Parts: sequence; structure tokens; C-alpha cells
Amino acid sequence: MRLCIRTKIINNGYYSHHLSCFSRSSLSRHYSSSSVRRSLGRYVQTRLQRLNSKYESFLKMRFPRFYQLYHTFMEGFKLLFHDAKEVQRIKTKMITSGVQFQDLPYRDMEKLRQVRRDLIKAIPLVLISIPPLANYLVFVMMYFFPRQILIPQFWTPRQQVEFRGVYHSLRARHHWPVIAGLQNTGRRIKEGQLQGRLLDLCAKLQSGHHPAVSEILAVRGLFSKRALAIKRMKADHMRHISPLLFLTPRLPGFLVGRRLNSHALELLQLDRALARLGPPQLTDSEIREACYLRGINSYGLHINQCREWLSQWLQVSSSLNDRELSLLLHSLVFLSANYPTGSSQIRN
Repeated sequence: MRLCIRTKIINNGYYSHHLSCFSRSSLSRHYSSSSVRRSLGRYVQTRLQRLNSKYESFLKMRFPRFYQLYHTFMEGFKLLFHDAKEVQRIKTKMITSGVQFQDLPYRDMEKLRQVRRDLIKAIPLVLISIPPLANYLVFVMMYFFPRQILIPQFWTPRQQVEFRGVYHSLRARHHWPVIAGLQNTGRRIKEGQLQGRLLDLCAKLQSGHHPAVSEILAVRGLFSKRALAIKRMKADHMRHISPLLFLTPRLPGFLVGRRLNSHALELLQLDRALARLGPPQLTDSEIREACYLRGINSYGLHINQCREWLSQWLQVSSSLNDRELSLLLHSLVFLSANYPTGSSQIRN
């Protein structure tokens, strides 16, 4: 009897009508609650934006120096978040399309390189901030030691110029030891013609003159398989080259050589990607960044000088193969020591 009654109810449409009414009411409640949540979210977001704007105005009026620090930090986090999204996009493209690092466009390749270096520098700061209440100590350290602690995203425009000048002066101290090492090695070379070209090049640098691209390429034979190849260079000589790429020299000799080889290969791949793109396609800030990475303090030069110097660098780089990475490393000194004024920095 119960089965018959249920069957009749279903057949008469009572159950289906009741179900449809229930579904419509539940859907109505669902959509109405969704719209309420969206409206509430927009309201909260608007209120937070207003409060943040009032807070920034208060800081700007009452504490201008702290406001500058606060504003720099907020903009730095925005830049860092944007860089993380860009890296994720590039990595996804490499995985889905099977693109290798050396085949990436120049800007994607440079973004991966720069973000990796920034993260390596940021790791110690993150580790220090893990213990409870340690974030206050980190904040004080970041305020008093911004160059040593912060990555470039958190530097002010004035600090960008100042800190890069400091870092360049530190690497410029190694110009003279590199030239002295080349001279000592050159005197032991048996090939008379190549030996004479190398010693003449070193003498020209010591006298404060900027060498021509042809003079640098004339000694390329010494930097592939002979005494000045990366695998045959002395550890002390490699330790003077490492700071030119902002690498620590305080490692065992075989590790220093391995890192120099990998970074030189990465730099050569960057140069090839830049040549494919074309230097005229770069913005002024990208030109300065590219020149600074390759050895000169571009933030103290006119942009036309930077473009001229980068053209000379690419003339050297485009002529080299993977076995001549050592010459690319030494070009950090050859092309940078006396450019552009002729006042040699290698004597400092």
C-alpha cells in the first residue's frame, strides 16, 4: 500500500512539483547569498582602501621620513609580487612548451636570473625572522643596513644610484690584480705573437687607455685551451674575477671555477638573446641594467655612452663560442677599467 501511494504521488506530479519548488528556493537563497557576499567584499575592500589612504596621509604629514620608508616597502612588495607572477608565467611556458633557458626571450631570461639572485640574498633575512618577535629585530636591521639586507626592490631611487656605486667601487678594486695576473701568465707563454699582443693589451690598460674590440679579439686564442682557460687558471686569479660578477671568492678553488664557468655561460646566453632582440629595443633603464651587469657603473654615465659601450661588448661577445668563456670574463676588465673618461680605475 505504501508503495502504491508513493507511486501515485510521484505520478501525480506532487513529488516533482515539491522538488522543483525546493530547488528554486535553494538556488534563490544561494544566488542571493552570493550577491550579498560580493557586495560585502566590495564594501570591506573600499573601507580598507580609505583607511589605508588616511593612514598614509597621516604618516606623510606627521612622519615624512617614516612615510618614505613605509612607501618604499609597500612598493617593494608590489614589485616582488609582480616578479613572482612573471617567474611563474615563464616557468609554466618552459614546462608546457618545452622551451630551454637558452631559447627564452631576453627579458624572460634576465627576469629569471635576477629573481634567483634576489631570492638567494633574501633567504638569510627570512631565516632570521622565523623566531618569535624576531621581526622587530629584522625591521631595525633593514632600516640601518638597507644595502646589506634589502634586495633592490626595496631601495629608494636615491639608494639605487648610491648602492650600485658602492658595489661597483668594490669590484673595481679587483681590476688591477686581474691585469697583474694576466701579465704574470703572459710572460710564461711561449707563443711569441700572442704573448706580445697580451702584454701590449695589459700595458695599454695600465696607461689608462681604452682598448679596441679588435685588440681584445686578437688574444682570444689564449683563453680557450691554453693557460688562461677557466679550467687552467690559478685559484687566486679566479678569486679576483669572481667579485666582478658579484660572486663570493671565499670558496674552494674548484667551486670558484665551477661557478665562474656557469655564470659566464649564462652571461653569454644572455648576450645571444639580447643580440636576437636588438639593443635598440631596450628602454633606458634596461640599457643601464645590462651595462651594470657587464662591468661598468652605468648610473654615472649618459645613456648614449651606455649604448655605445654595450655595442662594443656585444661585438666581443658575439664573436665568442662556449670554449672562450674566459675571455668573456676578462672583458669585464678590458672594456670597463678605463671607460669612458680614460682615467684608469685599475690603479686605485
